[in-house]
Amino acid sequence: MGRSGGVGEPDLVDHALVDHELVDHHCHGLIRRDLTRPEFESMLTEADRPGPAGTTVFDSQIGFAVRRWCAPALDLPPHVDPEIYLERRAELGHTEVHRRLLGASGITTFCVDTGFQPEPLTCAEDLAAFAGGRGLDVVRLERIAERAAVDVLTGQIGVTHLADAVRTRLAERTPSTVAVKSVAAYRAGLDLPARRPTDREVSAATRTWINEIRGGAPIRLHDPVLHSFLIWCGVEARLPVQIHVGYGDADLDLARGNPLLLTGLLRAIAPTEVTVLLLHCYPFHREAAYLTQVFANVHFDLGLSINNTGRGSIGLIAQALELAPFGKFLFSTDAYALGELFLLGATLFRRGLATFLTEGIDDDAWTAADAARIARLVCADNARRVYDLP
Repeated sequence: MGRSGGVGEPDLVDHALVDHELVDHHCHGLIRRDLTRPEFESMLTEADRPGPAGTTVFDSQIGFAVRRWCAPALDLPPHVDPEIYLERRAELGHTEVHRRLLGASGITTFCVDTGFQPEPLTCAEDLAAFAGGRGLDVVRLERIAERAAVDVLTGQIGVTHLADAVRTRLAERTPSTVAVKSVAAYRAGLDLPARRPTDREVSAATRTWINEIRGGAPIRLHDPVLHSFLIWCGVEARLPVQIHVGYGDADLDLARGNPLLLTGLLRAIAPTEVTVLLLHCYPFHREAAYLTQVFANVHFDLGLSINNTGRGSIGLIAQALELAPFGKFLFSTDAYALGELFLLGATLFRRGLATFLTEGIDDDAWTAADAARIARLVCADNARRVYDLP
């Protein structure tokens, strides 16, 4: 690709530095149907309802990024009018759109969390097939616990057996499972008990939860003791533990999603040497970077925030790498439903990383050989090491 500056980038950015395959260590499945314009726009944002009348998500960083970077994959010129883009998308159909966008992303391995499916999405294997790659599974811990709660409610197991049911089902995971994930940030916040809860504490919390459900509450785990218990289940299973941090949809209380709240828990997990991965992180990416420096087993990414900050992701990546060791930073898209989010995640990440590395070469902070090695680490090799991938 050569050293040529793009719009909003310094001159002589060496994009060839980041021309590597990518391992997407956290993402979701793709939609299985065609979409209306309102549906498409709703999937570009974390908002839970449309904006004011007369406004559009296309007038945002991610909206402009779609028009710039995704349009060419659909045989359209960059910056095409949104209506033309959506007409072309409908003409091709969702299957062909997915194939083109994922095929252009350069992502070869997808670690897929299928625990959030408000409607049917592709599984890991079917998702990866669009790119001719490999699909692996990330097990959402709360889904295991909530299914066990249903078994309690239907009389298949007793209240005191829920914890054992969780452990058993985690032990029976498929060979394609590479990690577990916690969404405690959405449910209880990240100020979780640091030490592993005792069996008595887990049983008491379970009984309270089941009684709440029987009283009419939704089957939605919110107890911090049980969230901590689930994370420790992942640790005891010797699986990398992914934890949602920071930015998310309107269901999240962002103030409770600061990763610094996890400090006590991370300190307790550290002696096990099990890897903890902080997902997304914005606007707490600097706090997350600090945690990766002081805890040997903690890693992080900027998935989701890369897409949504669009052109601003160049600065975001630089901020994340101010403090974090380069061996602790992983690539992810956190893409959900839309093929566009995979291509944007890959393209914007490469551009931001290339800018950061090239500026370091120009400043004599590192050599071109160092930069090439760092790029390989961040694009794929860190994920291969963490998830023990070939």
